[in-house]
Amino acid sequence: MSESVLTARARRSLRPLAAIAAAVAICVGLYLALGPFWNWALYNLVGLPRGARWSDAVHFFFFDTTKILLLLVGIIFVVRILRSFLSIERTRSILGGKREGIGNVLASGLGVVTPFCSCSAVPAFIGFVAVGIPLGVTLSFLIASPLINEVAVVLLYGMFGLEVAALYIGTGLVLAIVAGFILGKLKLERYIEPMILEAAAVAPLSTGDEVEPTWSERVELGVEEVKTIVGKVWPYLLVGIALGAAIHGWVPTNFFTRIAGPGNPLAVPIAVIVGLPFYSNAAGTLPLIQAVHAKGMAMGTSLALMMSIVALSLPEMILLRRVLKPKLLAIYVGIVASGIVAIGFIFNAVLH
Repeated sequence: MSESVLTARARRSLRPLAAIAAAVAICVGLYLALGPFWNWALYNLVGLPRGARWSDAVHFFFFDTTKILLLLVGIIFVVRILRSFLSIERTRSILGGKREGIGNVLASGLGVVTPFCSCSAVPAFIGFVAVGIPLGVTLSFLIASPLINEVAVVLLYGMFGLEVAALYIGTGLVLAIVAGFILGKLKLERYIEPMILEAAAVAPLSTGDEVEPTWSERVELGVEEVKTIVGKVWPYLLVGIALGAAIHGWVPTNFFTRIAGPGNPLAVPIAVIVGLPFYSNAAGTLPLIQAVHAKGMAMGTSLALMMSIVALSLPEMILLRRVLKPKLLAIYVGIVASGIVAIGFIFNAVLH
């Protein structure tokens, strides 16, 4: 093969990487410009009064909406490309045959880098059962996957700093590992719905013939993932930011300090209970968490509320009911909720 042909192929293979690098640079530049732009647009161009509650709420809404959407697009795009290197079949092969303990650790780690949404819980569960992965290991994966995702981590870092983001990752992983290990030791396999076990018995195993996508295909996957997820998320995102803006602008500062501040010993469990009926994801929840924390809610209590909404939402429990019998689902919710309450207290103790 001639040198010119090899050079042309090398250039074609580098084009997607160059496009990704350019996109990242543009996103970083836009992110840094958002604050000054909205200050100029709202206060100088439109003429909103600085310091007024309602104008601060308007600024909060526009700035946070554009900031979070920009972060969301960039994170989803990059992570989808990374996930193209780790298929569900590879995930199964990594977890298959692992003992509990080691398997719980691996499953929790994989849950972080393969953040399945709740709609993927049932097929993922069937696939894991099909290859003989223990129930506790599977549940560690299902806890970590929605709880510790790339959106939550990056947004937490942007809003609250490295210490909070690192503690969130660490405690979330511990929760997924320990809860899955406990659930596995309870030997609750008999409470899996029979139809799941029947489907698992005939579920096809990997043929090992998966075709590795090209870089151009990976970029296309990233673009499609952005369209799909942002298309589903944006209503929750806008509602969450609007609530956060309203709280930021109009709720008195001492309101959350009085009912859910550090001085109330029941604040954390109350926050977990309050979060159960709601449904949202990290992107939609974090603007609300940022606002209630700014108004005096302790950090641990705020994050316990977020974890409850993200990991134990009512719609997700309804979906899991298709997989788990009521007794196992109740035990699952009880153990995970208890872990979230413990994490809330730990955060409140560490982050004064």
